Amino acid sequence: MAEGSGSLYDPRRHVRILSERVRDVSSVDYPGHFPGEDHSWDLAKFTENFHLEVQRLSQRSVEFDLVGVDASIANAFRRIMIAEVPTVAIESVYAWDNTSIIVDEVLSQRIGLIPIHVDPRRIDVKSEGDESTDRNTLVFNLDVRCSRNTKAKRGATADSELYINHEVLSSHLQWVPQGEQAEVFEADPPRATNPNIVLAKLRPGQAVKMELHAVRGVGKDHAKFSPVATASYRLLPLVVLNPDKPVPKESAEKFAACFAPGVIHVDKRSGKVRVEEKNLRKDTVSREVLRHPEFEGCVELKRIRDFFLFHVESESAYPPEDLLPEAIQILRGKIAAIRQATEALLDEDQTMDSQDAMQTD
Repeated sequence: MAEGSGSLYDPRRHVRILSERVRDVSSVDYPGHFPGEDHSWDLAKFTENFHLEVQRLSQRSVEFDLVGVDASIANAFRRIMIAEVPTVAIESVYAWDNTSIIVDEVLSQRIGLIPIHVDPRRIDVKSEGDESTDRNTLVFNLDVRCSRNTKAKRGATADSELYINHEVLSSHLQWVPQGEQAEVFEADPPRATNPNIVLAKLRPGQAVKMELHAVRGVGKDHAKFSPVATASYRLLPLVVLNPDKPVPKESAEKFAACFAPGVIHVDKRSGKVRVEEKNLRKDTVSREVLRHPEFEGCVELKRIRDFFLFHVESESAYPPEDLLPEAIQILRGKIAAIRQATEALLDEDQTMDSQDAMQTD
């Protein structure tokens, strides 16, 4: 592949991986700008170098490539997905009865961490001091009592056979509609995202009875509001072979074994090695190849500084493919707020300059 602004082999896009350290980590003062060159922002050029591609999508996770942006932008998306995309979680717990071995405070913390399946856009934010209404609060009941199973078979030893309701599960949360909520959430009633979370274990005679109030919040206020289990990225690995110093044929298999399977292909006839570019993302950049003196100078390990491999796991009502668009909307809102504040400052400065000019006259 020829070197160029859009090529993986463009040196400006590389972070060098050495045996003991990493080089060329920092970007320039203004990302994408270099001294003595015209780098005026151009939409067509940006569109040519930028792309986003989903590599894998499941019910709860997504892997996608984000290419052509600075690390500050990619990290902003990651941080917003973790801390600023709103969700709904249980905030207040009113314990009427709890004879389990777990004290009220600990059980309340467990309950608060249950991901709630409800579209947060249908719930208003409840600020401090606001009263609870059907617009800003969801109410759940938790009422579980354990008893012996009189129909258990003789000799049974499993708890599930001996007892009824021997576990308090997230599926025991029962939504109690308030006001107009029955109509608003008729198509998709609020519930626990995962119905099989064990909150406590009970024995005959023990019971848990609580009223739970859920509100809308964001992860920077409390981790229970974070919509993701993980949101991370890594840079695309790059393996560059030195054409002037090829890998010794007798050590080709050993060389390939230094990388993740599929990254290096060894020709059985000639013993030559080549890099499988389509499998580069599989490599973990373990630096194992740099430990062997016979491979010194044969290969360079690098990462592409603007090629981000994202992995996001959703633990909320959001489908995983919706988390990045939500983060983009929030970032756009931040930019709009900064722009508005800047324009207000400029208007204020212009007004003051006009007043000063009139006083001078």
